[in-house]
This record gives sequence, structure tokens and C-alpha cells, in this order.
Amino acid sequence: MSFTPEGPTSSGGLMRSVIDNRQLLKRLVWRDVVGRYRGSLIGILWSFVNPLIMLAVYTFVFSYVFQARWSVGEGEPRSLFALVLFSGLMLHGLLAEVLNRSPVTIVSNVNYVKKVVFPLELLPVVVVGASIFHFAINFLVILLAIVFLGFPLHATLFLYPIVLLPLIPMILGIGWGLSAIGVYVRDVSQVTGILTTLLLFLSPIFFPLERLPELLQNMLLLNPLTVIVENARNVLLWGEMPQWSALLIYTLVSLLVAWLGYSIFRLLRKGFADVL
Repeated sequence: MSFTPEGPTSSGGLMRSVIDNRQLLKRLVWRDVVGRYRGSLIGILWSFVNPLIMLAVYTFVFSYVFQARWSVGEGEPRSLFALVLFSGLMLHGLLAEVLNRSPVTIVSNVNYVKKVVFPLELLPVVVVGASIFHFAINFLVILLAIVFLGFPLHATLFLYPIVLLPLIPMILGIGWGLSAIGVYVRDVSQVTGILTTLLLFLSPIFFPLERLPELLQNMLLLNPLTVIVENARNVLLWGEMPQWSALLIYTLVSLLVAWLGYSIFRLLRKGFADVL
């Protein structure tokens, strides 16, 4: 392992820490993923079965019970709303998992703080890595559903990773910041639960953004999910190109959040051992 007691002091040093400790990071992420299903009969297969069942339920409830429609166009397939909904929910799930787990990341790993010399900056990265793993399973499920339900796979699908990429620094910064603050203020985990719900209903997951007045559309752009959800649907379901200017601005903001989050983490980590 390669680290300094107070953590890397620059973005380059942080990247080197992640790269130098990549094998450790892989083991910790895999242990985190597998640990959720320890003792269950089918183990890690639940990570695939759960979203598959949920998508089936969404398709039945919204397509056949409520007969929900995403747009007002004629001839819209019944199952389209379920795919649109799931495509947004899986992105919300990625952010929500980081939000809800980060405040207790350091608190639940006291041994790494007190009894061993460990690069603590990796612990929030483990949370993000495990969240990305489950998101990847959800993405596989929606791809299978698109094919099974008879919808086309557009060539723009290959741009999906590029659309998702700007979200990663954002959730990393959130993870670093919340994990450090959560050591000192245990109420943070209660706040993130409320915030997760607000982000869900104040993003264009259940409704098209263009149906709102322009003022409300601009307000919803403050939600870190809005730009990503809109562009992800464009490339995955509609076969449209991303809004590159919006993604560029989002990327700059995301990098700023990552820098701020890690700065908070590095500043507060000096007192972890004393508080814990």
C-alpha cells in the first residue's frame, strides 16, 4: 500500500493512491458487494433478481393497471413508461446509495482508523465502487428488457458511459464529504434519508422535464440528477445525441464538488481517531 498519514495533498496524489492501491480497492469493493448477500441461498444472484423483479412490477403496475403514458403521442407502447421510469430510478439508486451509506462509512470501520495504518480516503471510494457494480447490473437488466419488449437498441447506446462519467466525480465528492462530516455529526444520516426522497421527486424521473414551466425547469437543473437522467434517456431510449454543453458544465461542477468533498475529508480526518 502507498499512502501518507494525512492522505494525499493533491488530485494527482489522490489518483496515485487509488492506482497504487487498486488491488486492495478491488478486494474491498468485492467484499462489500458479496457481504450484502452472505448467508442467502442464491447469494450475489440477488443483485440481478431484485431489479428484474422490480422492473416486471413497474411494467405491470404502470402499463396495465394505471396505463401511464410518458408522452401524449398516439400509439405509444404500454411498456414504454416502465422503461423510462426504471432508467431514471437506477440513476437515482446510484446516487441514493452513496448518500445514505457515506455518513456511516468511517464510523462503521473504526478498526481502520485506530488499529491499522490504512489509506482512509479509499473507504468512500469503496462505497462508490459497490454502488457502480449494482448500477451496472441494473443497466444489464434494462438492456435485456428493451430487447425483450421489442424496442430498438440505438447506436447512441455506446455514448451512455460518456453521459454517466460526469456523475462519478460528483458522487465521489459527496462520499468523501459526508463520510468525514458523519464522524462528527451523527444526524447527517437522518438528513440524507430525507434528501434522497427530495431528489427523487424533484427530478424528471416520473415526468418529462419539458412539461414544466421554464422557471421550474431551471430550478430542477439544480438537482444533480436532472442533467444526467435527461441525457441518459436521450442516448438509451430515444436514440438522440447528448446535450454536450450541459454535460460540459455539469462535468466542471462535478469536479469542483469532488475537490471540495476531498478537501473536507482531508481537513477533518485528523480528528477521526479522537472522536471515534
